[in-house]
Amino acid sequence: MKTIVCFGEIMARLQPPGHLRFRQVMPGTLELTFAGAEANAAVTIAALGGAARFVTTLPRHEIAEACLANLRAARVGVEDVVRSDDGRLGLYFFEAGANQRAGNVLYDRDGSAFCRAGPGVYDWPALLRGASWLHTTGIAAAVSREAAEATVAAVTAARTAGVRVSFDINHRRKLWRWDPACAPEELAQRTLARILPAVDLLIGNPGDLAHAAGVAPPTMGAETGGGPAALTALAQAVVAKFPGVRRVAMSLRDGVSATHQRSGALLYAADDDRAWLAPCVDGRFRPYEIAHVVDRLGTGDALAGALLFALETPELLAPETALGFAAAASCLAHSIHGDFIYVTRAEVEALQRGGNGGGVSR
Repeated sequence: MKTIVCFGEIMARLQPPGHLRFRQVMPGTLELTFAGAEANAAVTIAALGGAARFVTTLPRHEIAEACLANLRAARVGVEDVVRSDDGRLGLYFFEAGANQRAGNVLYDRDGSAFCRAGPGVYDWPALLRGASWLHTTGIAAAVSREAAEATVAAVTAARTAGVRVSFDINHRRKLWRWDPACAPEELAQRTLARILPAVDLLIGNPGDLAHAAGVAPPTMGAETGGGPAALTALAQAVVAKFPGVRRVAMSLRDGVSATHQRSGALLYAADDDRAWLAPCVDGRFRPYEIAHVVDRLGTGDALAGALLFALETPELLAPETALGFAAAASCLAHSIHGDFIYVTRAEVEALQRGGNGGGVSR
């Protein structure tokens, strides 16, 4: 398969051990891993056997070197990462939720090397040479004015070069603060209006997609995610507003609690004017019942990365098969600590065929 290029910011993720709260461990010990939506997708693609390159800007210091080593160990290409003497490594702090207590994310990203890198930093014609897809997200555009302009330049260059663009809205309400004259929701919508005309595959949850399309979100249901008809109508509304979008993928999540989730997905193909849901049992949508969530961060990125991998793999690219594969990968991501997914294609396909993971491989 050809290379999938992923563009965005990677950060250090700092978290108390287990389900402890910040006040219980600080001063004290925090676990450090690396994370970022686009890097998470790149790791997913590589873990499944695909070719992924990650493009970002990182400072020149030892922790950034450790970050790159972590990506290399995951078989992600990092030869195009820009190194800068201006800016720092972004951080985020995560306090895992449990039962009815929600998780909490605190960002510390202002002034990072990625935030300071404008569109002139990246040579997109060269970076996209030989690529089949460019994947990026709304988070890349949300962190700073410079990063937003860089994201617009990236998707525009991809469109010009004939490289398909995958874009995960990934709306983060704590971000989108870089224009004080504009409310965050308005800033997001205004910036997305510059990005989405270049997008081929648009990914998001129903609420984020409705916001992008300027329509009311469907009522969410525990079993159907609002119902196939309502979700199909939402996808059609997105395509009507942004005709370049040929596929719309939705993550469907019903949170029973922080540690109990129901997870599934929908894929709409504009050329067929048809939608598929996964997973299905006897033709009916039956979301995965995840009764013990190890870590839910990065699970949407696993969906995006696995879907891109499937769409580049001949035996998986049929819409129903690709969606089932992506939904299974996202389900398994809930079992892995940290943002990066560490599962194999064989494990994903076993779940897709109906294996529930209850046994032990001996």
